[in-house]
Amino acid sequence: MKQYHCTEQPFEVCGLYSPLLPSRFWRLPEEMLQRVSPGVAGRAIHPAGGRVRFRTDSPTVTVRTQLRTNVVDWAIPLSGSAGADVYIGRDTFVRYAGVATPRDYESKTGILTFEKKKMMEDITIHLPRNEELEDVLIELEDGSRVEAPSPYLIKRPMVFYGSSITEGGCATRAANAYTALLSKWLDADYLNLGFSGSARGETELAEYIGSLEMSAFICDYDHNAPHAEHLENTHEPFFRTIRAAQPDLPILILSKPDFDLDRENAWLRRRIIYQTWDNARASGDRNVYFIDGESFFGEREREACTVDGCHPNDLGFMRMAETIYPVLKRMLDC
Repeated sequence: MKQYHCTEQPFEVCGLYSPLLPSRFWRLPEEMLQRVSPGVAGRAIHPAGGRVRFRTDSPTVTVRTQLRTNVVDWAIPLSGSAGADVYIGRDTFVRYAGVATPRDYESKTGILTFEKKKMMEDITIHLPRNEELEDVLIELEDGSRVEAPSPYLIKRPMVFYGSSITEGGCATRAANAYTALLSKWLDADYLNLGFSGSARGETELAEYIGSLEMSAFICDYDHNAPHAEHLENTHEPFFRTIRAAQPDLPILILSKPDFDLDRENAWLRRRIIYQTWDNARASGDRNVYFIDGESFFGEREREACTVDGCHPNDLGFMRMAETIYPVLKRMLDC
């Protein structure tokens, strides 16, 4: 077997701030960490939404992750907090290979060995949501070929900004987050700027997001605004900052899915978010879209869609992705 580091050529790391590789699998540049809140800075050094991609004809593949941290999360199983999800293939031919997960919270190493066809196939490794990552090693059989992955159909990434829900909590595996599902279904690269408990519509992040090259922006921070007044004071200015930087960018605005625990407050927040969309449309913006978060979980068994009445489980994320998918597909014209 021959061993490779995931940051070697021809392996491709997506969804992270690549200039910090190979030692720091972070989602924001180091200078941004000095400008944002401690909560955002603390979450940005976790590789949620990051992926390692490549093609190989090796019939046996081993993925070995080395974590810097491995902390118990009461609402997410080990596979979802510290596991690296692995898929084979692309487009409609994607199949699940397994998850490289530490055996317990005392370990910081995850290992997955799987077999595949002895032909060139794409491999995608979805990196852990919760934990700091030190390295990902890939072992392939001697004499096998390895090359760069097939390019995404949508090469410029979709950028998601929001709360712990955006970040992927509480999916049982990284690839079950609604952001990852949408990426797979659309064959699109993406950047996950979900910051658990800390996405509050900061001007610094709006300016940073506005500077990024992207195919679409999805704004989903309703849940982290501490109260409706904060949301009203920040939501439209946040949108306008990004719109001023990129006048033609498709932008999708979401209200929160955890609607049922406090419906009166959720209605108020939804009106604020809807007003941002309505004002933009009234000013002539035809590339801004809105989805009501109350619609995400459907009409039947809504409580079955969350872990705690708030954070979606796998069913909740699937229903979210199914609702968002046709809108994003239309926005991206694909």
